[in-house]
Amino acid sequence: MTMKLAAVGSPLPPATITEWQRDERAPVLVEDERAVGYGELWFDAEEDEVELARIIMAPDARGKGLGRALVRGLLAQALVAGHHDIFLRVHPDNATAPRCYRAAGLAPVDPALAETWNKTQPVDYAWLRHDPEASDA
Repeated sequence: MTMKLAAVGSPLPPATITEWQRDERAPVLVEDERAVGYGELWFDAEEDEVELARIIMAPDARGKGLGRALVRGLLAQALVAGHHDIFLRVHPDNATAPRCYRAAGLAPVDPALAETWNKTQPVDYAWLRHDPEASDA
């Protein structure tokens, strides 16, 4: 069953989120039979890496540890698939998400590496990479 995330409160149009969900592998986090979170894994076989992407949480679900659970679930899927180079990028306007990601086991990359990766990006993202030692759990 595909769940719709139009009620997530994202600034994205519901049709965009629905289109993303056409891939049934895209995880949806459900609480009390309501979709409250969404995320994707973008696999790059050529680089042997995985990017956690399009992580969205319903505004009323934030601050409850659900985002951390979603990110940990995504990390677990990437690790089970045999990938250990796992990263994500955070928009510079998103001040709260990095705390969640660090608690889930991601750590900021070296500033020089972030600068290199941002050369081809539209904004200067904060880049984080999976670090098994970084988790608070």
